[in-house]
Amino acid sequence: MKKRSLIVAALCSMCLAVSTPMPVMADASKVVTLGADLTDEQKNTMMKYFKADANQVQIITVNNQDERNYLGKYISSEQIGTRTLSCAYVKPTQSGGIKVRTANLNYVTCNMLANALSTAGISNCEAVAACPYEVSGTGALTGVMMAYESASGKQLDSTKKDLATKEVVVTGDVAKQVGGDNATNIINQAKLQIIGDNVQNADEIYNIVNNIAVQNNVSLSSDELTTITALLQEIVQQNYDIQDMKQTLESIQQNLNKTSDDDNSSESEDDMADEDSSDGEDITEDVNTDVLGDDVKESYTEDAGMAEATGMTESENGDDSDSSDEGLGIPDATEDGTQDDYYEEPSETPEETDSADGSDSSSDDGTGLPEENGEETGSTDESNGETTEENTDSSDQTTTEGTEDALNTDSLDDASKAQFEQAKQFCQGEYKGDLAVLQAVVENAQQPTVTLDADTADKLTRKVLEAYLNVLKDGGVSYVPADTDVYMTAQLNMINNDMKKIFSIETEPAADDILVTRTADERQTLYNDTMKFFEKLYGETTDDSAQQESAGEASYDEESYNEESYNEETYNEETY
Repeated sequence: MKKRSLIVAALCSMCLAVSTPMPVMADASKVVTLGADLTDEQKNTMMKYFKADANQVQIITVNNQDERNYLGKYISSEQIGTRTLSCAYVKPTQSGGIKVRTANLNYVTCNMLANALSTAGISNCEAVAACPYEVSGTGALTGVMMAYESASGKQLDSTKKDLATKEVVVTGDVAKQVGGDNATNIINQAKLQIIGDNVQNADEIYNIVNNIAVQNNVSLSSDELTTITALLQEIVQQNYDIQDMKQTLESIQQNLNKTSDDDNSSESEDDMADEDSSDGEDITEDVNTDVLGDDVKESYTEDAGMAEATGMTESENGDDSDSSDEGLGIPDATEDGTQDDYYEEPSETPEETDSADGSDSSSDDGTGLPEENGEETGSTDESNGETTEENTDSSDQTTTEGTEDALNTDSLDDASKAQFEQAKQFCQGEYKGDLAVLQAVVENAQQPTVTLDADTADKLTRKVLEAYLNVLKDGGVSYVPADTDVYMTAQLNMINNDMKKIFSIETEPAADDILVTRTADERQTLYNDTMKFFEKLYGETTDDSAQQESAGEASYDEESYNEESYNEETYNEETY
């Protein structure tokens, strides 16, 4: 009996242990992501802006490699940059759709992020994406998705995450021509209709997008229509439930249309229901903007007027967009601060951030960072800042300013700028051996067979791009046709002649030529690969190149360039 009593007591204790909730960290479902290249002081500023207590939220770091993993397939290394600065604060919710607030992000808007997050497979969450000083914010989507996965304990579908990233890039590309709000509006409306009606046919999607553009008095080129259509066709194939996305997409639509309070009455009721089902705290509302200083650019899905009131609308569609005039709407080196206005911090730093010195400031109000997020990244901020640009240019006598002037594309039309951007990515991948970048413009490309040292690769890249830029500026007007021409396009014949000289194809290289130490076979391989790229860019080919491809003479495998496997969105014949 005594033994039985002990067993019964033990079982009762086990039941009590199972039924009693284990103590957990408060608000464990809230996650803050911090850019790895922020200083300790800047990280503490962001924690204060979020009003997040380091002891009660999970903190994870987003680094440049994370950004490259998400963005590398769609934009160049130059556009991604070398430093990660954007931060995010995310809380999954049970209802209410996706609410997004941004601060100091002058390119990525709240509506772009909310739209992309719906594509990533998120139905309900609150997210704040910000930086202590002004940056483009292309890394914000990476941080928000990483934070959501960590906060919810659920991995998002990799294909949908990939599509979300692609959506931001496509939106940015179209925004370059028609403005951010117009681009987001068209894609948002199209998603609602196409996913809701399960429209799979490309021609039908094309017509829907075109009709939406016309209804909104927006003029889209055939290239832009084709790009948006391809994106939406991929999205609809993922079998989204429109009911999971509807509230967010409609909220974005209301925000873009700047509707009246009466039109938003149903949304307010949903928001109240959301507060009843959660902890009642909305992290997108409860932020401390004062710590970011004056002139903070903000946008908010729940307040259509905030972007305009803080100057976000002007910089989104105005002067800042001019700095990104090479193809995609996303500026070069978006997060590494090498562009004007991206690295230098505000001249008027709030007093409370001035007094912060790493771990000391983390203890004064409970919102700072633990010591383990300390000094290591502080040194990264300096080492990867302005000195990086000097180091990369020390391999050549050409100064950074001189190179930028030589490669200035301001005089080009938009189509030529897009072509030049593709050429930049090709050179980065082919000559500098960056396979990820190469595959972004040449689908299924293999590692280049000719390996160049950094100095040679840098000089060759500049030489090729300078020659191509001169061709684009000339437009083929000055070219005199010759019997030896192998292409239909004057520009392509000009490019071919220039490339033969650069790679010393028909003559021996001079003593001071860039590739003087390279064998004839290596120079031929580089020339073949380069011209094959330009042929695809202009939608032409030659009998010789076709024979080389079929014979396996080119350095890329045959699959890299066949019509089905090549990236048709980037280089289809209609595009250029």
